[in-house]
Amino acid sequence: MTSILQKYVDEFRRGHSVDPREAEPFLDALITETDEPLLAEVLVEWNKKGIEEDEIYEFARILRSRMKRVNSRHETFVDIVGTGGSKAKTFNVSTAAAFVVAGAGVAVAKHGNKAATSNSGSSDVLAELGINPTVDPETAERCLNEIGICFMFAPNHHRLSPTLAMVRRGLGFPTIFNCVGPLSNPASAPHQLIGVWDKELVPKVAGALARLGTTRSWIVNGNGLDEISLEGETSVAQVQGDQVTFAEIDPNCFDFEPCGVDGIRCSDAVSSSKTIRDVLDGKLSNTAAENIVVMNAAAAINLAKPSIDRAEAVELAKESIRSGSAQRKLEELASAIPA
Repeated sequence: MTSILQKYVDEFRRGHSVDPREAEPFLDALITETDEPLLAEVLVEWNKKGIEEDEIYEFARILRSRMKRVNSRHETFVDIVGTGGSKAKTFNVSTAAAFVVAGAGVAVAKHGNKAATSNSGSSDVLAELGINPTVDPETAERCLNEIGICFMFAPNHHRLSPTLAMVRRGLGFPTIFNCVGPLSNPASAPHQLIGVWDKELVPKVAGALARLGTTRSWIVNGNGLDEISLEGETSVAQVQGDQVTFAEIDPNCFDFEPCGVDGIRCSDAVSSSKTIRDVLDGKLSNTAAENIVVMNAAAAINLAKPSIDRAEAVELAKESIRSGSAQRKLEELASAIPA
């Protein structure tokens, strides 16, 4: 196993990508290796070379074939997830949006993990919100089918390595695993809103998802955010079946005025959880924090239910907050699986 890792340190330095025929043994070597400096060296050189669509596709394909699955009774449902790695370090927008979407009547099968490159990962902030994020696949499936929202903790569905996770956290920059995770949803969500940290990754992740298969999903980068941004233009790749189309959108598309992200930054999971609670409690009405949640929730609603246009989806997202439906979804999940 060590030899293939050493081989790819050299291959990456030469600018060569992973041979698809060696993707599986290479992934297994990354998962089983205990030599932390060697793992770090592989990931550093890979990052310098640049991540390619074929590499993302191969790793996601393998993880999908091995994962512990969650079966949904819902005809349609969605995942809202960011890859992490954004330099803006905002609160967990996609986690807040997940409750808003569920409160609007669209089931959510959210997949995520602890923070590797951000101030607060989805599982970190859920724990602060009083929800146990590390439940087994059977419990996640029950929550999805009975409550209409679940969180699937990646290590409980994929054979991952604590050593590799520790090395990733120590590097301080996102790796291919940030891209692969969102493409390996254990419930095989037919609709996804996936935010990536780098605009150059939008077509690469979209291309991989098109090859893996999806009904209708978006890959987005919002001016450096792994979300749809309030600050300016967001690059979008829409993946419908095996077709990919590209567009640029801005806050005006959701009837919001552009604004900066300073007011939505967070330092850790505690501050992120407070912002999420304040949004869902209606304490931040018409602020940047609520608006960015509404935009991302509306996009997810529209992806899952294309008969609902963008303006209607915005109103449904707002009503989910104003009526308390989003907050009730949080409370239901917390009651079902308390932290």
